[in-house]
Amino acid sequence: MWFNNSDAAPFLLTGFLGLEAIHHWISIPFFVIYFSIILGNGTLLFIIWNDHSIHEPMYYFLAVLASTDLGMTLTTMPTVLGVLVLNQREIAHGACFIQSYFIHSLAIVESGVLLAMAYDRFVAIRTPLHYNSILTNSKVMKIALGVLLRGFVTIVPPILPLFWFPYCHSHVLSHAFCLHQDVMKLACADITFNRVYPVVLVALTFFLDALIIVFSYVLILKTVMGIASGEERAKALNTCVSHISCVLVFYITVIGLTFIHRFGKHAPHVVHITMSYVYFLFPPFMNPIIYSIKTKQIQKSILRLLSVHSRI
Repeated sequence: MWFNNSDAAPFLLTGFLGLEAIHHWISIPFFVIYFSIILGNGTLLFIIWNDHSIHEPMYYFLAVLASTDLGMTLTTMPTVLGVLVLNQREIAHGACFIQSYFIHSLAIVESGVLLAMAYDRFVAIRTPLHYNSILTNSKVMKIALGVLLRGFVTIVPPILPLFWFPYCHSHVLSHAFCLHQDVMKLACADITFNRVYPVVLVALTFFLDALIIVFSYVLILKTVMGIASGEERAKALNTCVSHISCVLVFYITVIGLTFIHRFGKHAPHVVHITMSYVYFLFPPFMNPIIYSIKTKQIQKSILRLLSVHSRI
């Protein structure tokens, strides 16, 4: 039976426990980071959309990555800044579940995009002569659609039950945004499925994606080492540096957050909270910087954009 939570008490979000008096000061770096993320990823999307010289599979996947990072940022930003700036802690059940859905689905999408980008680099280096015939625009669209569907469909099963669970425990959540693992613990119901399913899902997405990415780079490295010219080897590897950096940034933060949750039970609450913000903010903040620094085509596009605006 569908349980109506419309009249239930709202959930209460939590900022930095014990530091409530300086929340307004803490909000300043958050404002700066959020603005940088929106500016950086927005600029990448604008450049890829307008610069026809970089309308290639690699940059199409980069556009999906930037969109995912923007989506994650815009999903968490309202409640985080609401708590830090306005002390607005209450969030309705429906809004909480929807936010949780987008947070977790976009995380899976990001992992899938990084996997798709690894496939792009694999094809480009292993079979460069057939690159354009293998990664056609149609193929890129199908891969992107598959990545999005995987993220947005697979997270539905654990989120839907949240709508009909009764909540008779404390309504206080441990973050300034809603996470599935936080919400389900407040339910007065059998949450066995909600405990088991995410573990299986993480194994079949994050873990499996990381494994395939590592394997693809082993094959890429094997191909590169077979290139006679040292200059050509360096050039081939250089095309992978940006992607490798983004992969490391994403999965290191995932591993860090996992270790803190699993083995840092006695660590101060502020450590858990800070690590969760690092996970949600660091990859979207770093990805545009990495591609702007390490990708010459992006650098040239940015310079062209700046020169046009300076003439205006």
